[in-house]
Amino acid sequence: MPSHLNEYARMLEKGIRESHEFAALKQAYENVRSNGQARALFDRFRQLQLNLQDKQMQGLLVTEEDEKQAQAAMQAVQSNPAIMQLIGAEQRLSDLLSEINQVLMRPVEDLYAGK
Repeated sequence: MPSHLNEYARMLEKGIRESHEFAALKQAYENVRSNGQARALFDRFRQLQLNLQDKQMQGLLVTEEDEKQAQAAMQAVQSNPAIMQLIGAEQRLSDLLSEINQVLMRPVEDLYAGK
């Protein structure tokens, strides 16, 4: 039997999907996906990010070549307004989710603080 917390979580998910921040992210993502050049650049950048994260998670060293590729990809991304709009929208949603997480963790923090 699902707990009330699961119901609240589903309500929160719905609220996030209906938020201005998510709508802005969705629109920015559609703008990138509908632009062939921006899409290819974004996909390449994202794949490079994922590969670097995988290396770090596996404890492998990030090589100088990896860093050069990442810097070149970042420069290319920064020159594309559609991708920069997407990155900005993603950051605003991330900030909102971070605030939500702080609220969700408050009971645990209060417990440890003796409140």
